[in-house]
Amino acid sequence: MNSRERILGRVRRALADVPRDDAPYEQAVSRDYAREHGQRSVAQTVELLAENLADYRAIVHRTDADGLAGLIAGLLDKRGAASVLVPPGLDEGWLAATGVTRVADRAESTPAELDRVDSVVTACAVAIAETGTIVLDGSPDQGRRRITLVPDHHICVVRVPGQVVSSVPQGIERLDPARPLTWISGPSATSDIELDRVEGVHGPRTLEVVLVGQGRIEST
Repeated sequence: MNSRERILGRVRRALADVPRDDAPYEQAVSRDYAREHGQRSVAQTVELLAENLADYRAIVHRTDADGLAGLIAGLLDKRGAASVLVPPGLDEGWLAATGVTRVADRAESTPAELDRVDSVVTACAVAIAETGTIVLDGSPDQGRRRITLVPDHHICVVRVPGQVVSSVPQGIERLDPARPLTWISGPSATSDIELDRVEGVHGPRTLEVVLVGQGRIEST
């Protein structure tokens, strides 16, 4: 018997005397809590997202679709990136303005190989304004979870307002729980008992979020 079987066995024994309930999960669990805090317009929701992302020390940029490729090229150049990890389904136009060496998202890539890559560019599944959170679900334009955890620089593109929701409950409704979800609130950071903050321990040291909408606004 392996560890998985032992754990599941304990769960079954603990539930042995619990009456069976065939109600679907969505009906069995009460969902009568507040779905969002206050009422905001679409523009206000996007502004709140930008504010909270910046509060978590993410670097926020804004552009329109026409300016996206140039902005990404500029960010990679400013970073001094010589290589960039590219998910298989990423829009090719996003990297059209840069000559940085592209590295494919491959299952056989080792952690050491990923660590040698300078940057990674991905899309996202949803962005949550109230918490300043970007969620990735492993879709083709986001790639495997590890490609956004090992490289030290992550550029994440958010389509606004379509991918922006106000609250966590609204975000969860858009997500498939069977997908490998990665919830990102700012660059990776941790603190010791002295509250000394260290960034880059569990993921990228630098997170740059590009909000792509109809109009171009300078970086936050």
